[in-house]
Amino acid sequence: MQILVALSIIILLVLLAKNRIKPALLFFGLVLIYYFFDLIEVKSMLNNFTNKSLVTLLLLLLISIVFEKTTFIASLSNKIFSKSYNKSLIKMSFLVSFFSAFLNNTAVVASMISVIRQNRFHAPSKLLLPLSYAAIFGGTITLVGTSTNLIVNGFVIEQGLEPLKLFDFIYVGIPIALIGGFVLLFIARFLPETKDLKEEKNYFLEAKVDKNSKLIGKSILENKLRNLEHLFLSEIIRDGYNISPVNPNEIIKANDILVFSGDIKHVEILNHFDGLILEHNKHEAKNLVEVIISHESNLIGQKVKESNFRTKFDASIVAVKRGNESLSSKIGDISLKIGDNLILAVGNNFYKRDNLKKNFYILGDIGIQKKLDFKQSIFVVASFFTVLLFSLINILPLIKGLFILLVLYLLLGFLDISEIKRRFPYELVIIIGSALGIASVMIDSGVADSLAYFLNSSFGSFGVYGSFISIYLLTFILTEIITNNAAAALSFPIAYVTATNLGVDVTPFIFAVAYGASASFMTPYGYQTNLMVSAVGDYNFKTFIKSGFFVSIFYSLLVVGLIPIFFPF
Repeated sequence: MQILVALSIIILLVLLAKNRIKPALLFFGLVLIYYFFDLIEVKSMLNNFTNKSLVTLLLLLLISIVFEKTTFIASLSNKIFSKSYNKSLIKMSFLVSFFSAFLNNTAVVASMISVIRQNRFHAPSKLLLPLSYAAIFGGTITLVGTSTNLIVNGFVIEQGLEPLKLFDFIYVGIPIALIGGFVLLFIARFLPETKDLKEEKNYFLEAKVDKNSKLIGKSILENKLRNLEHLFLSEIIRDGYNISPVNPNEIIKANDILVFSGDIKHVEILNHFDGLILEHNKHEAKNLVEVIISHESNLIGQKVKESNFRTKFDASIVAVKRGNESLSSKIGDISLKIGDNLILAVGNNFYKRDNLKKNFYILGDIGIQKKLDFKQSIFVVASFFTVLLFSLINILPLIKGLFILLVLYLLLGFLDISEIKRRFPYELVIIIGSALGIASVMIDSGVADSLAYFLNSSFGSFGVYGSFISIYLLTFILTEIITNNAAAALSFPIAYVTATNLGVDVTPFIFAVAYGASASFMTPYGYQTNLMVSAVGDYNFKTFIKSGFFVSIFYSLLVVGLIPIFFPF
């Protein structure tokens, strides 16, 4: 059975790296296979889905929905930017790290993106990637700072060890956040300086010439389509054939599809031309929303015309943007990818759909949700930190306090059941619950023991410290290849058995896994905030490699240096 389990873990890693099958399906499918082969009991398998840390994580994610409605973060953020780039970056880093220590990172970054894009002092491209890194730094400060920490704590509880406390992470996390802010100044030299992303953000969109249009029979020049401000006519699709470049004397015919590139904000210019209809827009053009395809989206790999997009989301794709790549085909023929920017013309039911959170990161605040006023925002923040304080001084258990908050926010109307249903992280529950079962099977089957023996043999000459570093490096590498949560799930049993076999305290090895799983700096796909800023900031892969390499070196040196000091072997 050990060979079967080892082979299944290798297959899981390969499939996760390929990113073609949803992680939730892979993890749950594997734990079911283990159940069929009697490697895990049904009671144990189901109990993992009610793990205390998993429930705590769910409550935090649901409460973070309310925080997304507050104006508190945006109000403070507007005051941090000044003419000095260094001061602005440092202030932003510390503010984001503070909020990310207690709130969902995605919510914090989403709130900050619009503020950064609107600041009048510095190029957004100089701030967006540091924003994501600062959010990751902040997540390492507390137990609730990132889902990875809570997942690791779930494994700790599952093995019968003493649960991690809320502020056990501050000894390493605070130095990372403080020093990290100044490291971000160093990597600024690697970041492109796009003066105004809002102006240079060119999308690909198309409009169809109606059969009754007055444009028919006249040339591009005669119809004044040649020198449009902010939009450029790049090609014409006629009867399935592309005409590019477009000659000014080209005569427009019925059913021609005119392909434009340019700033989507000025799409209304096209409304001034008789019979020119946005091809994929059957909703009001004024209801435009910008989204990014998430790494969990079911749309990945599908052509627009085959995705049943309008029915699923009550929205039409008006424009598509993929970094600096030039898209030269009909919108309907584009195969969607992770990180694609879409401009959607949305209907009345768009925000009522249950599948938005899974498929998109929604940018901007146009119609997304009703914001709480300043007093309500202060109440939400104060009540949340009160619960954390009561938990810290042992007056009220954290999980009980979060349940009270959730009920309170529901009663006050800050949150409603439909939002909980729409935003409930079903896939995350499946991944974590299944991962807990997989970890226990890895330990019970001896696979974790074999892998621990291999690591000890390779790094044993460096003593306990060498084995500790090997666990961190293993998790660090897995995080860049697969997702942070999956990396934690696969590394924890190896770390646990390694410490047990060496006869040393398991705590430093636990933290090695937690911090290693959060060390996703070198790719846009390892962490969701990286993906968000990558799409908005037009960063290429080379930028992530150069910036992420130096941040990873700093981060890793602090982690492997500080953990053994505060948590001796």
